[in-house]
Amino acid sequence: MLLPHARRRMAATASADWAQEDKRRLLHAVYRVGDLNKTIEVYQKAFGLKLLRSRDVPDEKYSNAFLGYGPEEDHFAFELTYNYGKDSYDIGEGFGHFAIATNDVYKLSEDIKKAGGNITREPGPVKGGTTHIAFAKDPTGYQFELIQREGKIPEPLAQIMLRVGDLDRSIDFYTRVLGLKLIRKRDNPEYKYTLAFLGYKGDESAETVFELTYNWGRDSYTKGDAYAQVAISTEDVYKTGDQIKAAGVSLLKEPGPLPGLGTKILSLTDPDGYKIVFVDTADFLKELEK
Repeated sequence: MLLPHARRRMAATASADWAQEDKRRLLHAVYRVGDLNKTIEVYQKAFGLKLLRSRDVPDEKYSNAFLGYGPEEDHFAFELTYNYGKDSYDIGEGFGHFAIATNDVYKLSEDIKKAGGNITREPGPVKGGTTHIAFAKDPTGYQFELIQREGKIPEPLAQIMLRVGDLDRSIDFYTRVLGLKLIRKRDNPEYKYTLAFLGYKGDESAETVFELTYNWGRDSYTKGDAYAQVAISTEDVYKTGDQIKAAGVSLLKEPGPLPGLGTKILSLTDPDGYKIVFVDTADFLKELEK
């Protein structure tokens, strides 16, 4: 007969295993915009994104639009949120940028200019490297890094860059609690920062990944009110909730269905206060059928 502490240890181990057994992927990034129609137009004309679906919720005075480069069943998407009457937001210091991968960063930059978009960094090689990049800014002020890559690009929405105050602590959280794989780390002593790239497939050329940035000596950032959260799929939101709590992390919202939608979710924050929402995979796919 197992003693109570042995049973707890076995339960914790089983819960930890679930983070690796679960079939998870990044679904979408949720953020607020000041002019939904203008943002959709810029994303379509300048970035080449497709409007996948939209919804208006008059009772709660907001609208959503989902945009991506492919169907949400197997591609990452941007979920834009427009709150009635709110036309500007504070981006804050913590959110860095989204990244779009392309075969020709020079052409994409020209296309963005022709569409009336704003290029904030002209295309060219990164300092001390060979990768060619550019930066663009959308109507609300979100920055987009444009990254040149060779060959087939399965997922052009390449990165979500967030600044963190303790990189080792964040890597531990994103791998142990969220179940992501650490793909690579890169130090830049000249500019005093370190990057870590994490994804579920372990291949940043084939999926959307988190790019966590640690600026040496900086341990906190303002968050603003613009960037909201990232949604991640899970095969079982209740088992994921147990796994997260077994890892010693508290939940913002316990697993359960959303009123009106019925989609089961849970939510939590990472060590820097960025919100993460886990969404039941089967319920998410049902949403897409409506």
